[in-house]
Amino acid sequence: MKTCFLFPGQGAQYSGMAKDLWEASEKVKDLFSLASDSTGMDLKKLLFEGSEEELKATDKTQVAVTLASVAASIILKEKSIEPDACAGFSLGEYSALYEAGVIRLEDLFPIVKARGELMEKASRNLDSAGGSAGMAAAIGLSYQEASEALDALKELEGEKDNSQVFLANYTSPKQIVLAGTAEGLNRAESIFKSAGARRYIRLRVSGPFHSPLLEEARAGVQDVLSEYEFSDPVKPVYANVSGKRTISGSEARELCIRQVVSTVHWVDEEQSLISDGLKRFLEVGPGTVLCGLWKSFSKEYPCLPAGKLEDISKLQEGYQPWD
Repeated sequence: MKTCFLFPGQGAQYSGMAKDLWEASEKVKDLFSLASDSTGMDLKKLLFEGSEEELKATDKTQVAVTLASVAASIILKEKSIEPDACAGFSLGEYSALYEAGVIRLEDLFPIVKARGELMEKASRNLDSAGGSAGMAAAIGLSYQEASEALDALKELEGEKDNSQVFLANYTSPKQIVLAGTAEGLNRAESIFKSAGARRYIRLRVSGPFHSPLLEEARAGVQDVLSEYEFSDPVKPVYANVSGKRTISGSEARELCIRQVVSTVHWVDEEQSLISDGLKRFLEVGPGTVLCGLWKSFSKEYPCLPAGKLEDISKLQEGYQPWD
């Protein structure tokens, strides 16, 4: 059965993540050492002891979540569970690109550290007396319905040429994530609830990711990625911007640059994975966000958590709900 590793993005972090993986594997200990040395960060302390507020900061979160995700991948492969393809949500796309042979391990952590620092700086430049720029989930609306609600908001506020809210993530058939300034997200809440959103939830992220508001960060990421080699994939890997399989290293680099300011088309990506014959999906990294999103998309091919040693042990013992 063809297996896909799905790597989570920012927002999946929690204090103590990957500690069980570190305790179980010498390869994971070596990974922590490599990641700490290449970033100049004490990542063992950050992941195991970091506060919620500390882990929420983009310049720290991106390295931390990537490290926990790659650690889970190492354990899976030590247990003889290998991916036939891989994909990642937002930040998770970088772990997927490493898994697919596009980015080298020694380059992965410096890249995501620089990306996180650039996104954090650009986000803080958008903060105001009204609060921090960020993101919010509108639950209960389709992509089309959310687009119409956003158009209504822009027309009401006269923002067509100075927008402060954007559709950032197409996360499920009935959930859209917005990115914007604090004022913009506050104004959007009543409009989206009037349009039929059952809930409107501010997310645990520190910036308006995947929106044109981060153009400053996009330009910086472009400069950073130009310094690193992107090889052609050795196994199928899929992109957020296109929702499709990435063919070459040069395409992967360009899509990573565009991803900073572009909508994550996760539903389209999920459809591409199923269309290409993937049938077993594992969330490789902290949390179960992607499993939840997958459940709203497909009942036929479930997604199982594989970010903790306990979860991975269940898989090794033959827990296969697909059969």
